[in-house]
Amino acid sequence: MPLSLETPDYMRLLPPQTLGRIGRLELVARGLVEGFVTGRHKSPFKGASVEFAEHRQYVPGDDTRTLDWRLYGKTDRYYVKQFVEETNMRVTIVLDASGSMGYAGDKAAKLDGKPASKFAYAQHLAAALTYLLVHQQDAVGLVTFDTETRRYFPARARASQVRILLEELNQTHPGKETAAAEILHDIAERIPRRGLVIVISDLFDDVAEIVRALHHFRYRKHEVLLLHVMADEELTFPFEKWSDFRDLEMPASHAQLDPKAVRAAYLAGVEHFLKELEIGCGRMKVDYVPLNTKEPYDIALADFLADRKGR
Repeated sequence: MPLSLETPDYMRLLPPQTLGRIGRLELVARGLVEGFVTGRHKSPFKGASVEFAEHRQYVPGDDTRTLDWRLYGKTDRYYVKQFVEETNMRVTIVLDASGSMGYAGDKAAKLDGKPASKFAYAQHLAAALTYLLVHQQDAVGLVTFDTETRRYFPARARASQVRILLEELNQTHPGKETAAAEILHDIAERIPRRGLVIVISDLFDDVAEIVRALHHFRYRKHEVLLLHVMADEELTFPFEKWSDFRDLEMPASHAQLDPKAVRAAYLAGVEHFLKELEIGCGRMKVDYVPLNTKEPYDIALADFLADRKGR
């Protein structure tokens, strides 16, 4: 009987067009990271690399190949060159799986033949980043959360990590309420080494609490990349007719509203929320990336990575 070679279901998260768009791109740390193998990112530890850091006075036992003979000629003293060691990067992807992420607007780009929910959009972003990071020999881990941490996978650099994380992403579905700020504080304490933390969420929580939670990561020396996923309808509120608006995190909560009567107040609230979030991220040097689900995720990700590399 012939064997049937079927493509695993989780591979739907990595379609060929995505691999084609991001295959030649890379995500490089801007700050210092702690890793365990030689790589492309700056380490806080000094070693042998191509980028000069500083001089220190020679002591017996130092490698004479690191002596700076030009400086000796000027000072008649022996100094050795120290360099910034390069390392691999430890990345933790933090994925919001709360109920609000299940919203799919009509204007969203299509995934699996239908308009993408915010969660489906975030799933594919997380899958693409996982592939990209492991492909460039970095360690990547995953945290999923709603009111609590659902699953936590520490960062690993082995090839099997792609399959492990894609399987987990494929099996995860949005549900329950949001407790983003509280969870982010907890995750900040659990990640052992400084590295890059990528948060993918709609961030439906108190903006001041979110900013404080992001500051916790920065306090612990992590670089933070915030991918803020929202649907176009949430940003523009295009509704015209009386409608029944339901809370995706509390299904029993709903209200009949005239969109025209609340549009101005709603849009003002959204604008204030986004502005406060962007300002807070800017003060902490958190890389804030707003994403609208109407733009295909692979194009948005490729554009961001190209822009980041250029900066």
